Amino acid sequence: MTWPPLRAELQGVEPYGAPQLDVPVCLNVNENPYPPSAAVVADIATSVAHAAASLNRYPDREFTDLRSGLAAYLNTSGGPGTDYGITADQVWVANGSNEVMLQLLQAFGGPGRTALSFAPTYSMYPEYARDAMTGWVAGRRYEDFSFDSDHARELLAEHRPSVVLLPSPNNPTGTALPHDVIATVCELVGDTGIVVIDEAYAEFRREGTPSALELLAGNRNLVVTRTMSKAFALAGARLGYLAAAPEICDALRVVRLPYHLSAVTQATASAALRHAPELLGAVAELRAERDRTVAWLRAQGHKVADSDANFCLFGIFADRHAVWQGLLDRGVLIRETGPAGWLRVSIGTAEEMMAFKDALTGTLTAMLTEETP
Repeated sequence: MTWPPLRAELQGVEPYGAPQLDVPVCLNVNENPYPPSAAVVADIATSVAHAAASLNRYPDREFTDLRSGLAAYLNTSGGPGTDYGITADQVWVANGSNEVMLQLLQAFGGPGRTALSFAPTYSMYPEYARDAMTGWVAGRRYEDFSFDSDHARELLAEHRPSVVLLPSPNNPTGTALPHDVIATVCELVGDTGIVVIDEAYAEFRREGTPSALELLAGNRNLVVTRTMSKAFALAGARLGYLAAAPEICDALRVVRLPYHLSAVTQATASAALRHAPELLGAVAELRAERDRTVAWLRAQGHKVADSDANFCLFGIFADRHAVWQGLLDRGVLIRETGPAGWLRVSIGTAEEMMAFKDALTGTLTAMLTEETP
């Protein structure tokens, strides 16, 4: 037997993680490039200092104030006049959407049960399933990354999954799901499972692209997950959350670790919510920069997936690793992910995107020169 006595399915597995390299332009993990203002930092610091005075006590294990704040934010997140009717008992919070997803798999997956998604999809989903000892099935999408409803019907009927994971906007492609697709999947899954719509990038969606929050009231098996890591520029705080029926939130209490959300995390997130308009102020500019980047890439002759996120997937390259390396050599780090031949670039500031364009042009020119006899 090898040492240490690791579970057989974990032996030889490389830990998940994007490269963390010291480069001038980092565009590989879909962060918001605009840091919090001095006023936001000061409010967070004051809130954390207040929480620190009672760190000898365990935190509020129900994170009551934070859940109320997140419910209020979600209810108005669709724009002026919107109210999804979400209450605090429909909100659950954990340390990043990663922990939210893992808790969902622990509660509703497990031995003899199956989780299902449609590739290309977020690369952590099969790892969540594996860690929760849940079977994993990946269906397919159309070549343009849109959803194949007929294929989905067949796969759902065949495997009867207890958890369906659907990111919208999708990672790594950036494509969003239409409401009729979500509603159909919820109907097909019925009471035998839950349908998780991962809206980590929802704030970046284009005008006219709806949120799955609109469907919550009519589908008790629907779960909509969000994060404060992206649009809120709070990746370092590790705060993910979901909206779902109260019964689903209650179920997660069974699998959560005691006092899993620290007082410091709760204080940080609540302070950030008080400054939501300011923290989300850069979203419009990032959307515009995304659209400019997509248009530029297409003008250069590249294929680009339609994106409702703060990144875009582009290609197709015969040797994508060589292109990735060429950009890195020029000080720009992007992500080598997705289907073969494709690369993903996060949307940064205008200056960072200009550096990306220059690096990509230089890389492809150099590669073409090398190929020319």
